[in-house]
Amino acid sequence: MAKDMATPDTDTGIFTRRESEARSYCRGIPTLFASASGSVMRGADGSEHIDFLAGCSSLNYGHNDPDMKAALIEHISGDGIAHGLDLHTTTKAAFLQAFETHILAPRGMDHRVMFTGPTGANAVEAAMKIARKVTGRTNIVAFTNGFHGVTMGALAATGNGYHRGGAGMETQGVTRVPFDDYAKGLDSAALLDQMLSDNSGGIDAPAAIMMETVQGEGGLNAASAEFVKAVAEIAKRHGALLILDDIQAGCGRTGKFFSFEEMGVMPDLVPMAKSVSGFGLPLAMVLVRPQHDVFGPAEHNGTFRGNTHAFVTARVAIEKFWSDSAFEAELAEKAALIETRLTELADMIPGAYLKGRGLMRGVDVGGGELAGAICKRAFQGGLIIETSGNEDQVVKVLAPLTTPTDLLSRGFDILLNAARDVIAQDIAAE
Repeated sequence: MAKDMATPDTDTGIFTRRESEARSYCRGIPTLFASASGSVMRGADGSEHIDFLAGCSSLNYGHNDPDMKAALIEHISGDGIAHGLDLHTTTKAAFLQAFETHILAPRGMDHRVMFTGPTGANAVEAAMKIARKVTGRTNIVAFTNGFHGVTMGALAATGNGYHRGGAGMETQGVTRVPFDDYAKGLDSAALLDQMLSDNSGGIDAPAAIMMETVQGEGGLNAASAEFVKAVAEIAKRHGALLILDDIQAGCGRTGKFFSFEEMGVMPDLVPMAKSVSGFGLPLAMVLVRPQHDVFGPAEHNGTFRGNTHAFVTARVAIEKFWSDSAFEAELAEKAALIETRLTELADMIPGAYLKGRGLMRGVDVGGGELAGAICKRAFQGGLIIETSGNEDQVVKVLAPLTTPTDLLSRGFDILLNAARDVIAQDIAAE
């Protein structure tokens, strides 16, 4: 009897046979997943895992938020627009109105919203192109350990050697300088300013200075407010635009909607993606100050610029979580819990230390082999968690921001038990 193709199957052989070797996360998380809700993912075999990865911060509000889901189902069942290029639609208007009312206006931001192709890398590409067109310059200053995407323009600004090696050709147009605290005792901002001020400093006048306030893939390196403010002042002094890449660190991940809030800076350009849609649907955009909104019609375009279904869920996310201060207060409490539990992990391992900020935290355990072993053991115990850093040495927590406190605590119990098991095995093997 032929197998019903709609019946869930726990066999993952089809992926080995047919999916490209470029697949990544599934190698360390081999379960065949069938459903998910909130902060829990369920396998076709009936297994359950607490999710501390959240689509690499694309699911800050968890899986299948009921209010977003209901709005999307209503939109689809009512024959709402499914694809609209960049035409005016009621769903786009509603999203922009909510974004203006609850996000931009309260923060005194006059930025316009440019919808790009659906990936964060495309938003970065657009921001870099805008800066170059505005200034007439070509050089972009980026930072060590930064990660901005793997398309050619964004890849030039990405520090990771592995990903840069995948380009197959030379990447150009970017000068890389040390990030905050990259080298102990080095004032990186002062060094950048000195090099830009010196005719023999070796850095071409930049179109923009681009950075993440918290380097997600780079190992949760968190820039201080003083460093970010200094870089903003340097950009202004030297005629460069300031691009703050909030693709992973934005949408509440650091405790505020934007990661740069309360730092005393106003970026010229802000690439955003990941959790902008609120539901895991692809949506990317660049916030651009009006005086820099210089592209002509379709000068940076894409068939899927703006995702109509994502506009529906993004509006709900903004109105549900960001219309008042209650959600931020909740995030502050969870950030404190995360810090406490990660301190327990760091205390188990000599030389380990906490990294990151807000709800974008982790522990540098000193080596990729140990971090990978801890994450693997945690997965076996029912927790999805990944590593980051230049050597994958950081155990990285990106739990959905909506994770209930009791479930968050259960996840950390699994993580800490996994670390104890790995450490005990290492000691026994010596």
